[in-house]
Amino acid sequence: MPMLKFLHSRPILLLAFAFAVMADPVSSVAYAIEAALRALDGDLTLLIPAMSAVVLIIALVVVNYQQLIARYPRGGGASAATGEAFGEGWAFLPIGALIVDFVLTIAISVAAGASAIIAYVPALAPDRIILAAGLTILVGGATWFGHLGRIAFAAMTMAFIAVTTVVLLYGTAAEPQAGTSLSVSGNAGHGAVLAVLLAFPVAMALATGVEAPSSAIAQLGQLDDRGRHQFGKVTLWLTLGIVGTLTMGLTVEARLLNIGIPPEDSTQIAELARHCSPGTVFAAFQLVTALLLLSAASSSFQAGPGLLKALARTSHGTGILPAPLGRTNIHHTPYWGVVIFTVISVAATVAAGGHDQTLVLYYAVSVFLSFLAGLVAMAYFSYHEHNRGHLILNGTGVIVVFFVLVINLGRGYPVVSLVATVLVAAVLWRLWIKAGRPRGIREVEAMAEATSGQSDEPPV
Repeated sequence: MPMLKFLHSRPILLLAFAFAVMADPVSSVAYAIEAALRALDGDLTLLIPAMSAVVLIIALVVVNYQQLIARYPRGGGASAATGEAFGEGWAFLPIGALIVDFVLTIAISVAAGASAIIAYVPALAPDRIILAAGLTILVGGATWFGHLGRIAFAAMTMAFIAVTTVVLLYGTAAEPQAGTSLSVSGNAGHGAVLAVLLAFPVAMALATGVEAPSSAIAQLGQLDDRGRHQFGKVTLWLTLGIVGTLTMGLTVEARLLNIGIPPEDSTQIAELARHCSPGTVFAAFQLVTALLLLSAASSSFQAGPGLLKALARTSHGTGILPAPLGRTNIHHTPYWGVVIFTVISVAATVAAGGHDQTLVLYYAVSVFLSFLAGLVAMAYFSYHEHNRGHLILNGTGVIVVFFVLVINLGRGYPVVSLVATVLVAAVLWRLWIKAGRPRGIREVEAMAEATSGQSDEPPV
């Protein structure tokens, strides 16, 4: 029984929670670095400063969200802060952003998973769309049987970290790749700075999921407010440390080993692993990469329908979405929500041709809109509480996040994500008005996490 007691101890709970929650940002390493390189037109000399900027901005978001967790130790994230600061109706903006983000997380994670498989088995390249769509349906279908659980997600994350570390160690002894172009665009001085400023926002997909601890702490019902605050804070900083280390490690080695934009049937990190590690390590790396990406998709397949379920039953008993979205099966899965997310995610994946590097252009917009709403709310609180230090920090966060959002929207097509977010928010707001403005809307994000895997009605 000592072993059983150990497995239920607080340190093990923290590790399981932290590594499960960080699965999304860690998995983003698989495509974010390549996205930055493509935005730089393959200029490896600027890749390190571009990814350094990404990590620094993630650090700024983490510092700000640490304050948010301290204010809402029972969960709620940006929707709780926005709803409290400006009224419950405004909570729909981050909620809408979250729903769009879940769809894009599923689509890009599955597409990137397909890319990882194709990089190992290039013969599957002609069937990329079928493979990606099939994986989406497979992961969505698996959700029918309930939650995979924190331990499994944590194991996937740790496996990826471990194998990536091995690849990085092999890379320290590898010779630069010959026969590829170390693209230097001729940028110098102000031109180089401008190129980095215009390119790094594309790689801010790496920041998605960073906000997850602020809402996921609602799952920790066995802890008091202080315990949830501590778990959330540790998870935020652990995520920053691991994601930052992996990102910069892979970026620096790509630069030193001259691993540029990959062939059509591969990915940049796959080419790095193929070049510097033995075949067995390369195979293991592709396997854990694909599994982690599919785990990230599975996590959103659980969280998205869970949020719809919470909107169908607010904490005060009056839902704004149709009751069927709150129904669950014998495995406590809100199955109609899963169907909706499956259909929309397959459509997004097919529209992008199954290419994660196409989807990544749309990815950071919705999550940064949620960041912006949360940080503006925190700045509002800091101003009214006369906390100048926090106000400066929150204000800096607002400016930087707004800059990233504007640069990404300036590319044109990503405006689709903004329009989708606003439309979802507007529809939910309208339904809320028709339902008589039921209270508790700003709490639905925390409610969705707190009731994760639970059912309060007879299953069908």
